[in-house]
Amino acid sequence: IPVFDYGNNIRQMALDEGVKNAFDFPGFVPAYIRPLFCRGVGPFRWVALSGDPEDIYKTDQKVKELIPDDPHLHNWLDMARERIQFQGLPARICWVGLGQRHRLGLAFNDMVRKGELSAPLVIGRDHLDSGSVASPNRETEAMQDGSDAVADWPLLNALLNTASGATWVSLHHGGGVGMGYSIHAGVVIVCDGTDAADERIARVLYNDPATGVMRHADAGYAVAIDCAREQQNLHIPMLEQGKKP
Repeated sequence: IPVFDYGNNIRQMALDEGVKNAFDFPGFVPAYIRPLFCRGVGPFRWVALSGDPEDIYKTDQKVKELIPDDPHLHNWLDMARERIQFQGLPARICWVGLGQRHRLGLAFNDMVRKGELSAPLVIGRDHLDSGSVASPNRETEAMQDGSDAVADWPLLNALLNTASGATWVSLHHGGGVGMGYSIHAGVVIVCDGTDAADERIARVLYNDPATGVMRHADAGYAVAIDCAREQQNLHIPMLEQGKKP
């Protein structure tokens, strides 16, 4: 039976209480998630400010139209609609990556512009994401270059999203592992149907997941390096100068 830490820092607590081999089993990120992070794939969340569930259902369909070749994603959207009730404002979350997030954001903004949605949307994500966290016992556990605790990346992520025009940027710590064990950056951007929002959305929702690709390419992950090289608009000097394989 596979055993892994889902992110409540139980291994650290056990170690602190004297269990010397508490870290003999992995966390869920190195066990399952890191290849996704290497491609900038992570949680993408949007909220209907109208309070109307129909706005979410319409955006669900738009996601399927723009990403037609991902049956796992389609299955999740269908299952979420059928089985998960909204709490507060209607919202949806799914996992998409670099190159997909800004396309979805621009499409949502266009739906607001055309009156297909009854009010603006806001787009955000979890603090858990590919380039927004330094958490040695969770998101950045067992990085292959030993950079687990390097906190520069979430700070750079927050600064980049601010410069890109995000509506709301936050820095916080402790998510999933307890205060003092991590630092992470959050981001939210509003889709209000304006041309100015198009420009901000295109920057923020590209640069945010791109930080994750950069972070993992810097650590030497081949999947991230390949992903970076496939992107026309992502320039990483250390790759271009041949400092990384």
